Amino acid sequence: MGRDFDIAIVGGGLAGGLIALALRRHAPDVSVGLFEAGEVLGGNHRWSWFDADLDEDGRALLAPFRKTVWDGGYDVRFPGYERHLPSAYNSLASTEFDAALLRELGQQTVHCSRRVEALSATGIRLANGGDVTARTVIDCRDGADWSALNGGWQVFMGRHVRTPGPHGIPHPIVMDAAVPQLAPCANGPDNPGAYRFVYVLPLGVDEVFVEDTYYADDPVLDRSALSGRIDEYCNAHGLQGEILGHETGVLPVITGGDFVAFRAANAVPGVVMAGARGGFVHPLTSYTLPFAAQTALAIAREAELPGEQLAALVEAQARRHWSATGFYRMLGQMLFGAADPAERYRIFARFYRLKPGLVERFYAGQSSAGEKLRILSGKPPVSVSSAVRALMTQRPPLKGPS
Repeated sequence: MGRDFDIAIVGGGLAGGLIALALRRHAPDVSVGLFEAGEVLGGNHRWSWFDADLDEDGRALLAPFRKTVWDGGYDVRFPGYERHLPSAYNSLASTEFDAALLRELGQQTVHCSRRVEALSATGIRLANGGDVTARTVIDCRDGADWSALNGGWQVFMGRHVRTPGPHGIPHPIVMDAAVPQLAPCANGPDNPGAYRFVYVLPLGVDEVFVEDTYYADDPVLDRSALSGRIDEYCNAHGLQGEILGHETGVLPVITGGDFVAFRAANAVPGVVMAGARGGFVHPLTSYTLPFAAQTALAIAREAELPGEQLAALVEAQARRHWSATGFYRMLGQMLFGAADPAERYRIFARFYRLKPGLVERFYAGQSSAGEKLRILSGKPPVSVSSAVRALMTQRPPLKGPS
């Protein structure tokens, strides 16, 4: 009896969508089914990245998507310090992600509003009781169990606004930390409890995306409090207008833990596990796009492998990624443990005085040994004793919203 698909991908977010696209481009004879519980691919998100985050193959993979590109660089702001960096910056909205994948993959591949109830190495069971057979199953679902890992949280709310006239913002503001350093929840809003910054993307002459972001100890997202702070920021910068959309999120900032246990808690035997669920995330910035593109291309290159062999290959890649990103977990440990919440901005303000190329490679998770040394050298933004104490103290388990 024949199979329904050679490869069934569960989860039509960034990781799953890019894997399906890479397979279409590099292994066109492999039949693929992409199953997404929601009505559209990509959910309600916006992904942004520097040009240097992707190699030539990665840029080719992202080429079909309609993106907003700022070739003129971006700005950062801190109390008493501002800087413009020349690096090109890109942003992709989930609506464009969905449209491009439907165009590139077609309805025979894309299956939205199909919630998957169970996975195995040989297929999936849909919530309506239907079974789909496949040689290889790839799990790219949201909702990972992070409790085997330690760290803090990145909490955010974004708003897409159309202003009555030109807003006059020429470049993205990747980090505006010249704002009150408040907690992300309304429980004692006058008590600092997080590193806060605002992220601003000028999407058009009269369109802007404003996101209020926090590096917080707890995964608390108070929509009312954050919405009110976006109101305050927009009012202060002349960005009031028609609200076109919004997004919220709570992402892990990983400082350590048992990666083998994390994978085991989320894995299904014989099933390939990719995306954030597989651990392919920048532990400090929570970026996923560069790693999603790398994983998608790696899977496409080995698309003919039996499912269990491909699962083992991606497992080995995930362990290498964990090993390679230990430096960023160490920095996260110092961010949360060595600095008072209201003073955490000083760590980023010092970092953004470094060379633009170093900053780019940091976000891509590709810092050289010399760059790592440069980040740690010089006058520290926190006391040495506090940093040592932070490194010797384990952060709490990442228990909270997935």
